[in-house]
Amino acid sequence: MRTLTTTQDLAAFCDAAASAPYVTLDTEFLRERTYYAKLCLVQMALPGDEGEAVLIDPLSEGLSLEPLFELFRNRDVVKVFHAARQDLEIFFTEGKVFPEPLFDTQVAAMVCGFGEQVGYETLVRKIAKANLDKTSRFTDWSRRPLTDAQKTYALADVTHLRMIYEHLAAELERTGRAKWLHEELGVLTDPETYIVRPSEAWQRIKTRTQSGRFLAVVRELARFREAYAQSRNIPRNRVFKDDALLELASSKPTSVADLSRARLLLREARRGEIAEGIVSAVTAAMEVPPEEYPQVDRSNQKMQVNPALADLLRVLLKAKSEQAGVAQKLIATAADLDAIAGGRRDVPALRGWRKEVFGNDALRLCGGEIALAARGNDVIVVTMAE
Repeated sequence: MRTLTTTQDLAAFCDAAASAPYVTLDTEFLRERTYYAKLCLVQMALPGDEGEAVLIDPLSEGLSLEPLFELFRNRDVVKVFHAARQDLEIFFTEGKVFPEPLFDTQVAAMVCGFGEQVGYETLVRKIAKANLDKTSRFTDWSRRPLTDAQKTYALADVTHLRMIYEHLAAELERTGRAKWLHEELGVLTDPETYIVRPSEAWQRIKTRTQSGRFLAVVRELARFREAYAQSRNIPRNRVFKDDALLELASSKPTSVADLSRARLLLREARRGEIAEGIVSAVTAAMEVPPEEYPQVDRSNQKMQVNPALADLLRVLLKAKSEQAGVAQKLIATAADLDAIAGGRRDVPALRGWRKEVFGNDALRLCGGEIALAARGNDVIVVTMAE
């Protein structure tokens, strides 16, 4: 179980990997105490049963990940991950780079009919015919030295991945669905997926109140909290939690002294920089003119959903997903179906490969061009006569 602790050793391994058709990768990280995930370990394996698998220790003094980032830029080598989103967020934050071309076995498995959000352990069992020892899953990966059990666990996340990748890649080629996977992975390699702008942070706050003034205060408080958390690399909930934010938006404190009456605010937030930031955010919000209030998307509220049509679309989706062998939620969500039934046509289910599998018939169903009928245990599409 070789661990690379120097930039020179990492560069040598990545040079060897550059001649491989693919490499498998995974990471171990911590993010409970920080805003940005702390990268603690990178695992990588070369193809074949005898292909070398190594651990890369990014916590080693003086080690640069640039040789790995250079491999990520090499488009002749496919980079294989399972459930890559958090891994890619880390690499984008660390090196402003995405591994391309990318292959995500979780997404590929859904396209190949393994169900929704299929786990790595399931694929190891079904494809590699092996079992994983998960006892080291929740260990502290920042502590050194790593135990042999941790190293064994970490390497298993990339060694079995080789067989899983080769199986799924062959299945995608056989079924002609490789372009489906390419469409899905576009979101994962888009910087916008990982950039969090403080000015937009308010949109994640769930509130039933839609008063413009109230939302203006929510926006400024969320903006301050996000910027403060990012600048100090601490979790946003360590600044103040959502329920405290909503309480502050209701009470609108205008001085640090007013914060003593905030029931849900942490003690640390009632003084110092956070307290001053809260008061400044509320003051700024109170000066916002009505025409600059945040605007809530009310398009779904105005939408007149035909419940009977929505139910028919659900039946059609089930039939089409079974026919294609693809997880239903990968094709369309419940919100997509309601939107289509309400007359909207700007939903993901009506674009790309989803349109081929489901969207075209969904539109025909909405237009009265087809009907659904039962044939034994199956649901079939019937074209309506002119």
